[in-house]
Formats: sequence, C-alpha cells, structure tokens
Amino acid sequence: MTSEKYLESLFGMQGQTAVVIGGAGELGGALSTGLGNAGAKIVIADVGEEACRKRVQILKENGLEAVYCTVDVTSPESLKNLCSEALKLTGKVDMLINCAGINVGTPFLQVDASAWDKILAVNLKGTMLSCQVFIESMLQTGGGSILNIGSVNSDKPLSRVFAYAASKAGVVNLTQNIAQEFATQNIRVNAICPGFFPAEQNRKILDAERVENIMRGTPMRRYGTPDELVGAALLLLSQKAGSYITGTALYVDGGFTCSWF
Repeated sequence: MTSEKYLESLFGMQGQTAVVIGGAGELGGALSTGLGNAGAKIVIADVGEEACRKRVQILKENGLEAVYCTVDVTSPESLKNLCSEALKLTGKVDMLINCAGINVGTPFLQVDASAWDKILAVNLKGTMLSCQVFIESMLQTGGGSILNIGSVNSDKPLSRVFAYAASKAGVVNLTQNIAQEFATQNIRVNAICPGFFPAEQNRKILDAERVENIMRGTPMRRYGTPDELVGAALLLLSQKAGSYITGTALYVDGGFTCSWF
C-alpha cells in the first residue's frame, strides 16, 4: 500500500456527507474545505442565504461538491428541514459540525440579559438542538460523527466574554454527556476548542490591550489560522483514524491552556 493510499484509508471521506452549520463563516468555511478535500460532500448551513451561496461558490471553484441550506439553529423545525435537505444528497448524514456562534465583549456589570440569552440560545441551545435532530437521523442510518466547537474559554477565563465563555463551557459538557449516551450506537461526539483565531465575531473585541494579553498567554506568540483546525477535525470526524475517540475536547490553541502566563 502506498503512503497516499494508507492516509486515505485513515482519513478519507469519499461518499460521505458532512453538514457544516456555520459553514459560511471563516472557521466553518475552512473546515468545509478540508472535509471536501478529503472527499466529503458538503452541506453549508448558515443563517444568511447570500453568505451560504458565496461559500458554496468558493468550494465549487475548488472542484468540491457542495450545496447550501439556510438554517436557524434555535428552531427545531428549521434544523429538521436542514436534515431533510442534507439527506437528499446520499440518503444519510455521516458528519455534523456545529460551528455556529456569536459573541459580544462587555465588562461583567454591563452584561445585558437579552444579549446573554441570545448568545446562549445560539451557541449552546443551538448545538443541543442540532445534535438532537441529527442523532435521530444517524440512529436510523447506522451512525455518524459529530464535531462541536468549544473554545479555550471553555476551560480558562478571559475578560469581557462572559456569556460566550459560559456557552462554550456548556458545549464541552454537553459533548461529553451526549458522547456517553450514544457510544454503543456507533455515534461519536467530540469537540474542538480553538484558541485565538481572528474571525468575524472576535475581531470587534480585539483592542490593543486584549491582543497583548492574548499573545502573552499564548506560547506560540501568534494567532491560529483557520486551516490549522482542519487536521484536528479530520482526526475526530474520520470513521477509521478517530474510531475510538469520543467525548474528547481537543484544544487547538498554540499552547494557551498550558500557559502559566
């Protein structure tokens, strides 16, 4: 067996369907490209139709197979529609990536209750609802793999992102509990916890002081790039290379969570 064939046997995703919720964004887009390059058919799901259309166009320009469906992750009906549309591709959903997320940065005493509720509704409740909908489908088609997106804030505190941090801590805990419940039914559930990747949602809160604190606490002394999440995602989602991994939260953070500052 050639080295290429061996790696393909471990990480190849030919004939599989991956639904990437939040796939129109930078991190979700990078994961979509990585999964597509590994052979998967991609369903881009996001709240905005124009952003979805643009992401699918990028994927197709790179020779990848992709479609899109708009979704509201806080709506079970919308998620069920997404699942139905995805099933039209190959008759099953092999992989679900929950990458939708919103954030706002404020001092604690200025945290707005309605903003708190919205962040938890999208980041945590949305992850829970999508897992419910797609696990029900996976149970009918022989199993699958789910990748949720946590954060370094799932484990370490960082100022001014209280609702976001609470939601991501909840995502990791939820991931572990779901993984435990479905471990004997060929459904694996894991999480990636990214460090600091300057995507749309966090650029707004990256002032000079915050950047200095982040760099001081990151041993690699740099931000991550979106494609640096792909290897971890391929491992956790792959049917062979990741077949005995479930309930794991894999930190991709340049060493932030091991730093003593």
